[in-house]
Amino acid sequence: MLPSSSMMGFVNVCKPAGPTSTQIVTRVRRIFSTYSEQRDLAAGHLGTLDPQAAGVLPIAVGKATRLIPLLEDRRKCYALTMVLGRSTTTQDALGESIESAAVPENILQRLEEVLPAFFGRIEQIPPMFSALHYGGKRLYDLARAGITVERKARTISIYDLSILGFESPDTVRMRVACSEGTYVRTLCADLGAAVGVPAHMGALVREASGPFLLAEALTLEEIAESPEAALLAPDRIVPFPTVVLDLRASADFRAGRTVAMAESVGGKHVFVRDAARTLVGVGEAHGVMLAPRKVFV
Repeated sequence: MLPSSSMMGFVNVCKPAGPTSTQIVTRVRRIFSTYSEQRDLAAGHLGTLDPQAAGVLPIAVGKATRLIPLLEDRRKCYALTMVLGRSTTTQDALGESIESAAVPENILQRLEEVLPAFFGRIEQIPPMFSALHYGGKRLYDLARAGITVERKARTISIYDLSILGFESPDTVRMRVACSEGTYVRTLCADLGAAVGVPAHMGALVREASGPFLLAEALTLEEIAESPEAALLAPDRIVPFPTVVLDLRASADFRAGRTVAMAESVGGKHVFVRDAARTLVGVGEAHGVMLAPRKVFV
């Protein structure tokens, strides 16, 4: 069993289709709370996945939740299917049909012609069935009540978008690499609109989320079997340099005081360890001065 002070890190969860991201976080929190005998252990995911989606769901455990705002690599990669010929209220397979139309024989050519317009920084209007807030309420709650409100377009980035093949004449397999905040459901609907054919998202698998890869993700059963092995140390995930402070300087750092380093470091944020190599927090470097940003111990 890990000591309570060591119960901090990230878990690369392979989320199955079905449960919500919140339900997965609750299960992971329960696993590590039982393992460490900490009832108040914190846990939080690094980006939600829709219930019907599967794949990478990174979860921060313990005081690693305080590192989430400092994570800079928020890129995502998804494999998906886009179903042509029918649009839905939710922009995915779970919604009610809105419009249907025949899929033209030259649909591949049409898609290849419009794909370049979706590369780079583009504007995307979030769907009504999303967790965004409007007037103090979630959009999906308003949508379920039959209320539609105007949503502001948001700028997203599409780094790569490719057609992998066809599962059937109306189902396209695709892969997209994109920025955080991209709604793949909306991307499918917008692609359909661009080629003049109603469309919605079918299956969705997140293959990567920042440094977390699907090939390295663990099932809930694997995590429960060996929690300690599943927990990734923060400095394996967050690319900050490390500074080791002596006894007096680490005590000052823990007390929230700025300390001096022997030399400047190549980065704004650094992990701070004491003489025993215990991770005590994250500091913000200002030349050779180090100000506490997050104190863990």
